[in-house]
Amino acid sequence: MRKSLSRRDWFKSTLALTAGVTLTSALTEHLMAAPMSEAERAYFDFGISATQKVRLNSNENPYGPSEKAKKAVIESLSRGNRYAFNELEELKKMIAGKEGVDASFVLIGAGSGELLVQTGIAYGLEGGRVLSAYPTFPLLMNYAQEMKATWDKVDLTEKLEHNYEALASAIKSDTRLVFSCNPNNPTGTVVSDAIVRGFCQEASKKTLVYADEAYLEFLELGQQESMVSLVQNNPNVVVSKTFSKIYGLAGLRIGYLVGHPDTLKKIAQYGDTISPSQTAIAAAKASLGDEDFMKLTREKNSIARKVLTDYLDQKKIFYGKSMTNVVLFPAPKDGKKILSQLDERGFLIRIWDYQGKEWCRVSIGTLDEMKNFVKAFDEAIA
Repeated sequence: MRKSLSRRDWFKSTLALTAGVTLTSALTEHLMAAPMSEAERAYFDFGISATQKVRLNSNENPYGPSEKAKKAVIESLSRGNRYAFNELEELKKMIAGKEGVDASFVLIGAGSGELLVQTGIAYGLEGGRVLSAYPTFPLLMNYAQEMKATWDKVDLTEKLEHNYEALASAIKSDTRLVFSCNPNNPTGTVVSDAIVRGFCQEASKKTLVYADEAYLEFLELGQQESMVSLVQNNPNVVVSKTFSKIYGLAGLRIGYLVGHPDTLKKIAQYGDTISPSQTAIAAAKASLGDEDFMKLTREKNSIARKVLTDYLDQKKIFYGKSMTNVVLFPAPKDGKKILSQLDERGFLIRIWDYQGKEWCRVSIGTLDEMKNFVKAFDEAIA
């Protein structure tokens, strides 16, 4: 593969796919947002229907969108015949105001996932290495690998938290990017602001630091320490945020990056000029800074999460101390059997492979869903 790929070349390769080049199942699995475990590969196929299932497998917000967002979406339908150029710029200015940066420091995409993909492509094409903790959200690194890069992984600590000291030591001369996810997916664990900030400041002297903050708003207001403040004078720090989680807009697909304009330009060349729809933009504008809805979600999520963690404590099952809407813990029995038993009882979760063991990743649903889940899970592992 060439050392560089122009925007035109990228679109040619995309057209080749739509013209009949089929992605192999192995590649499809590899590029999934969360890695498919051996247990999932053995039990599920890609066509599985989630109809009538309680979806505790996608870290979705069961309470959203907010009423404000729903109303805004309905009102936006009359503009559905128009490209959302003006609306996109309006949202960009709103985000810039919230984050305390100029609008040129904001890049909006169809969910933070699209922006992770674009970043993986942009930096993967340079060859060298990308670095992250593991397990973490792998989408950026997966795409970087499919270009030219090598993915270096650093295990989490015994508490299932990022080991930033080990990450710092793992940076090499050809490391093109370091990915930091705090709070982390799939563990929900959080590392203190002082440690993360110090790491970003030092690591960015050597390479790009991509700080994924998709779950930051699940923390209490006093704990929500973003790395955005580092971006203004540092082109080697990029911060990723999304409307998919706390705002409950996962199905509408909208998220954004905050970074230096030159860095964003490098990333943006592998995306569309206007990915988000009128409806997504309208919902995001109505949701942005909706403290009442975020507080409601945090409170309900905390109560529902405690149902699961209380159960795990009762069973003496170790888990990462989650501060968000997802919990990771070792599978008490064969992962395939757990998936099968839960599926029969109407629940979907994820099974992850890590350090030669299987782990259950459970998203937090409503209070009733979690009460019913722990009963079903207890039966499944009996």
